[in-house]
Amino acid sequence: MTVSPGATLRELRERKPLIHQITNYVVMNETANATLALGALPVMAHAPEEVEEMVGLASALVLNIGTLSEHWIEAMLLAGRAASARGIPVVLDPVGAGATRYRTDTARRILDEVGVTDLRGNQGEIATLAGTEAEVRGVESMTTGLEPAALALGAARQLGLVASVTGPIDHVSDGERVLDVANGHPLLAAVTGTGCISSALTGCFLAVKPEEPLEAAAEALAALGVAAEDAAAGAGGPGTFHARLYDALAALDPDTLDGRARFSET
Repeated sequence: MTVSPGATLRELRERKPLIHQITNYVVMNETANATLALGALPVMAHAPEEVEEMVGLASALVLNIGTLSEHWIEAMLLAGRAASARGIPVVLDPVGAGATRYRTDTARRILDEVGVTDLRGNQGEIATLAGTEAEVRGVESMTTGLEPAALALGAARQLGLVASVTGPIDHVSDGERVLDVANGHPLLAAVTGTGCISSALTGCFLAVKPEEPLEAAAEALAALGVAAEDAAAGAGGPGTFHARLYDALAALDPDTLDGRARFSET
């Protein structure tokens, strides 16, 4: 098992996998453009009448509960079950889990009924779903009872998946190992949707490297972090950073990405 975001990115750009995303109104444009900028192809289908057929064409499925409604939950479950039956990797972004019972129950239902490959969220969201004390305000994590690395490890073991706990340093675990990713920039927290973008990119990397989900998830976060560092250089604030982030994703160099990625193992 090797962590090599450059090699995975090169293969991604050659293969251009289709990433099916059932996501929220706030970030649909952002995650689609980030997927395209990286080199994959997005499809944002969410009608229950077509999601099972659509996911059969995709190489990964990303489920994001940011703006919930009953027909979207139905679509997520239909697509998730179909993806699991076909062995297609599934990423769940449990936006705001812990803030309301509806969100928390929906995320838990998806975890129960779908073979989720990677659970990507902030500390409060992951802690809530792992049964650890947490405070979530709106969709923002406030406090949790565990250090992020321990939280990622415990959640992965308890839920039987890869847990990606994102923050100033990202922690990714499969229940046995914890990979830390130290790339990124504070401006990521100043623009809405960057967490959702990280989930979309996780789907992109899993599409190429489905047999190594721990490494693929960590590589995706490193790629976004390096792009954020490049986008922040010369950005005047959140607005210009946001625009520059897509340019930076498109300009990521597979030949230098491995050397720039800052991985460590806890």
